[in-house]
Amino acid sequence: MQRYLAGFLFALAGALLANWLHLPLPWMIGPLLVTAISKLRGARTQSHVAFRSMGQWVIGTSLGLYFTEEVLHIVLDNTVAIVLGMLFALFLGSAGALVLRRWADVDFKTAWFASAIGGASEMANLAERNNARIDRVASAHSLRVLLVVVTIPFVYKFLGLHGLTVNTTAAIAFSYSGFFQMIAITCAFGFAFGKLRIPNPWVLGPLFIMTVLTSNHIELSVIPPEVQHAGQMFIGWSLGDKFGPDFFRRAPRYLGVVALVCVGSLCLALVFCALLTLISNIPLATLYLANSPGGIAEMTITAKVLQLGPPVVTAFHVSRMVFVLLVTGPLYRLLSKKYQLT
Repeated sequence: MQRYLAGFLFALAGALLANWLHLPLPWMIGPLLVTAISKLRGARTQSHVAFRSMGQWVIGTSLGLYFTEEVLHIVLDNTVAIVLGMLFALFLGSAGALVLRRWADVDFKTAWFASAIGGASEMANLAERNNARIDRVASAHSLRVLLVVVTIPFVYKFLGLHGLTVNTTAAIAFSYSGFFQMIAITCAFGFAFGKLRIPNPWVLGPLFIMTVLTSNHIELSVIPPEVQHAGQMFIGWSLGDKFGPDFFRRAPRYLGVVALVCVGSLCLALVFCALLTLISNIPLATLYLANSPGGIAEMTITAKVLQLGPPVVTAFHVSRMVFVLLVTGPLYRLLSKKYQLT
């Protein structure tokens, strides 16, 4: 209990400090950086999975409020761009795997699952099923998400990139009864998606039911800003908690190559998104968030805070996550068998 309390206080202090310094996404980046730094220096703090689930619930529920009927039509009109984004994610993962295998001194299966642009927990599970190095896979995804989450918001703030669109949830009034109904309904779907072993159940469950309600003009309540800040803080705290005092000492060369692959992926994503603007009317800043090699929770938070098309970014990332999860395992088995890769 003391470790959780200490971790919470570190995360809260990080959020308040980042907010005071006017950093981008202070309620996520502040807790992430302070927690990661304190853990790397040996602080005996801890974050429970329940806190991340609560943060994911806030994200999924709040994003669902954006999916009005009009917004759904916009998402459907960009189906081709979303499909291309899914294929691009597969390309990034494959290219990253080749680089890791060649320069990071790991076997192909470890490099493959470490480079896949998917959820860290899902890729770790696939790595375990295929007898890959789970520790290397998990550390690669942790470092990738950290680099993306820290880099993109700071670059966007430096460039002054933010949306001018009106928040689609602004017209909905806060209601205590509606808010508690929302909690009950979305938690039921989060729990059900978890039982069905659907990835990111506490994002996708609430997101699904709130999208259904919002698109059918059923408006229960908005989510108070304080709750949204808490959700972002829990996400940042849980990300920073993945780092320990020996994180960078375990395999410095491997993590160095992972970092280079991440930087390369960010550069390739920019080129891809610039080309994608030729066939899509989505702004480049939104496309970059939608196709960056970050996690669904972190990138959708960025899109939401900066008002850069959160429904579009969500659609890209959810589609990519499902696609990568479905093809990563079978494609690995096909490649390893055909080319005898080890």
